[in-house]
Amino acid sequence: MNTHVTIIGAGLGGLVLARVLHVHGIPSTVYEAEASPAARAQGGMLDIHEDNGQPALEAAGLTDGFRDLVLEGREATRILARDGTVLFDDDSARGRPEVLRGELRRLLLDSLPAGTVRWGHKVSGVRALGGGRHEVGFAGGGTVVTSLLVGADGAWSRVRPLLSDAAPEYIGRSFVETYLYDADTRHPAAAKAVGGGSLFALAPGKGIQAHRESGGTLHTYVALSESQDWFAGVDFTDADAAAVRIASEFDGWAPELTALITESDTAPVLRPLSALPIEHRWDRVPGVTLLGDAAHLAAPNGEGANLAMLDGAELGRAIAAHPDDIETALAEYERAMFPRSAEAAADGAELHEILFGDGTPRTLLDMFQGNGQPR
Repeated sequence: MNTHVTIIGAGLGGLVLARVLHVHGIPSTVYEAEASPAARAQGGMLDIHEDNGQPALEAAGLTDGFRDLVLEGREATRILARDGTVLFDDDSARGRPEVLRGELRRLLLDSLPAGTVRWGHKVSGVRALGGGRHEVGFAGGGTVVTSLLVGADGAWSRVRPLLSDAAPEYIGRSFVETYLYDADTRHPAAAKAVGGGSLFALAPGKGIQAHRESGGTLHTYVALSESQDWFAGVDFTDADAAAVRIASEFDGWAPELTALITESDTAPVLRPLSALPIEHRWDRVPGVTLLGDAAHLAAPNGEGANLAMLDGAELGRAIAAHPDDIETALAEYERAMFPRSAEAAADGAELHEILFGDGTPRTLLDMFQGNGQPR
């Protein structure tokens, strides 16, 4: 195979693709907008699933390294009523071990040959040259021409327009992200409420979801089903005022729950939630494809990172199986990826209804007590 694979985006999916290609002796280059691996925090905990994330890491030859990163006990789950009453508490393992996203990304980066990832390369534009070849332009100058381009560049992909006119749309809900550090000592009531794993405290249209990360770090996502105009009315440049405003939506809730907002050791960060159409797909375009959120951004449901890694692994294996017939490889990959991602997106929309619909938290209790884990 003479084709050199050009991957845009050094998230988990793009890195798994690069690693699987490397395992099969196929060269690739990953272009990433961030200046370095440490340019920003890489998000929180990920539960790595048996049917997608774990097989992807196995294909990458990184199962042992992944197991070394697992934080034991983080699969524990509890559901609290708004007054702090414990409605559900289960500390059993469910076959979905938890790791920190940043540590998993580092494992993948360390598994690649030096120079595979080119940092500080923000894509400014992409254009088709014909014959399955594409030119990628970078901010600040410079271009690269490739005969196999993979958009692993997330929700607002610059590669996607080569394949699809679809754009993510706001789903009517946002998360506000906070952190409490050294919580067992500095925020003991909140730490006790969260317990050893994850916490859900829910009401129709809103919720406080928290997870214990390494040590005493509590990472919280506060969910509010409000318009983007509503959030525009919250001054997130004033951290204290923003925390008070967001917490006011939970007036009367137990103080150990609202403390996850008001006692945050970081400024609250707004995370608007957007999604592509559930059945998003495209006709085969020579020399280019997408993976992860670039292909199938959905309401967060615990599947996004897992699906991105499986996309990367499956695409890598398809290229390795058809090194001299790239179009067959891409068609084979997309044929399996489209229905898989559509099913996950539909499940994600259903999960959000379970979490934030009129029947919550009863609907979430029924889900856990019915099959022991979210789908």
